[in-house]
Order: sequence, then C-alpha cells, then structure tokens
Amino acid sequence: MEFSKLFFTFFILQTLLVPSIQSANSDLFREYIGAEFNNVRFSDVPINSNVEFHFILAFAIDYTTSSSPSPTDGQFNIFWDSDNLSPPQVSSIKNAHSNVKVALSLGGDSVGNGHAYFNPSSVDSWVSNAVSSLTKIIKEYNLDGIDIDYEHFKADPETFSECIGKLITTLKQNGVISFASIAPFDDDQVQSHYLALWRSYGHLIDYVNFQFYAYDQGTTVDQFISYFQTQSSNYNGGKVLASFATDGSGGLSPENGFFTACSRLKSQQNLHGIFVWSADDSMSGGFRYEKQSQSLLAITH
Repeated sequence: MEFSKLFFTFFILQTLLVPSIQSANSDLFREYIGAEFNNVRFSDVPINSNVEFHFILAFAIDYTTSSSPSPTDGQFNIFWDSDNLSPPQVSSIKNAHSNVKVALSLGGDSVGNGHAYFNPSSVDSWVSNAVSSLTKIIKEYNLDGIDIDYEHFKADPETFSECIGKLITTLKQNGVISFASIAPFDDDQVQSHYLALWRSYGHLIDYVNFQFYAYDQGTTVDQFISYFQTQSSNYNGGKVLASFATDGSGGLSPENGFFTACSRLKSQQNLHGIFVWSADDSMSGGFRYEKQSQSLLAITH
C-alpha cells in the first residue's frame, strides 16, 4: 500500500509539473545575420534590453573556400561576412548588451553555386574534424552556441544523427558551447534526418528553429497554428520557436498575421520565442518587425 501511495503521489506531481516545464512563454529572440554580405553589422540591429537576444552567424560550412568549393569532412570554414561581423565586433556587441549571445550556424542551403551537402566520410572522422575546427572558430569569436541548418544530405539519417549528436555532446562537455539549436523545415528528407537526431539526442538540443517560412506564401493564421502544433508534436518536449522571413519568401508574413498567431500562442503559454531570417534582408526596412517581435516578447511573462 505504501508503495502504491508513493507511486500515485509521484504520478500526480509529474502530471502537474511536466506541462509547466514544456509549456511556457519565453522572451527569446534570435536572428540570423551575415549570409548575404550586404554590410549589416550587429550594431545596426535594434536590441530590446528586456529580451534574451541571440545573433546567429550564417554560415560556417565544412567546404573549401575556393572558387569551386568542395566538402572537407568536418573541417569548417567561415562563410559569413567576417569583415563586418568580426571577433572584435562580437566582443563589442556583447559588452554593450548583457542580454546578447552570439552563435554560429552550420551548413545552410548553398555554397558557391551549388548545395551545401552534409557529406561525412565516417562518423569518427567527421566528428573529430568538426570538434577541432569549430572549437577554434568558437573560441576565436567568443561565441556561445551552435545551430544546425544542413538542408541537403549525402548520408543517411542515422549517420547524421550520430555525427551531429556527438558533436553537440563533445562541445557541451568541453564547455565550448552553452546551447545548441536545430533548424529543420517541412520536407520529407530534411525531417527524416532531424527527427532521427531528435530521437537520439533531443535532450541536448535547446531550441528548435523551425523554418515556418518554408511553408507556402500566403499561409493563414489558422494554418500557422496548425503547423506549429504539428511540429511541436514532432519535436515533442522541445522549445519550437515561431519564425518569419523578411526576404519575401513564404510562410505567414508579419504583414498578414504573424503577430496575431504569436499572440494566440502566447495565450496558450506556447510562445517559446521568435526567430527571423534575416538581418541582412531587414536592414532596408529599418528592422521594423524585429522591433515589434521584441516588444511582444518583452511582455510575455
């Protein structure tokens, strides 16, 4: 009887506590920067002191930097606008704003005139090379985390899972990074790889930067909420962030109801944060939607 009472008490406590862990609003705002080489700087982007702000440098890629890039099996090189987003500028923006952290994103869609493929020769060689090369870059730039944004693959989901999972594990254990995120979107091949990673290593992944802007242009508020619920189920227990793009691509745009959808998520205690692709595209518009996003997040609690 005593065991039964203890088990029942534990079950009740678990039922009460788990939803409060998984369902909670956040003041996290994240923005990709540097992929388009249009001279945007960290200091150009408005930063609300009442949010947690992550810049994500786009991209570090394990390809050569030659005119005809080729895979390097985990030897990462810098492909973002390092002239305007340099180590001194990382230090400067972090010193000026105590709420700012800076990460780098791995992979992306393209390199040179072709796709950026995840293409390891083996799990061990890729992980060894990646840990070494990324540790060097992260320490040089005084970065805080990594984001995984591979979108094309020449390896099966299990190999991707083991490579990325072991990379995140090692970087965290070594104290090189304090957080990690993934950036999937609704494509069968992409999802098969990221869901394999999630099943094995989801406990090490802090944020899911789901690319909701990869859905069709003209997405409605109701469709967005439905997509959000689906991906929250796919990445069960994860902090799935709402997202929009300022390059006019797709998804639910800020002009057509994105903030209405976020307000609805907030009322449900499901607004885990917002991320934007990208500062490069937003600069010409004066970052109006970055300001609006952060204002919304600053009053989420």
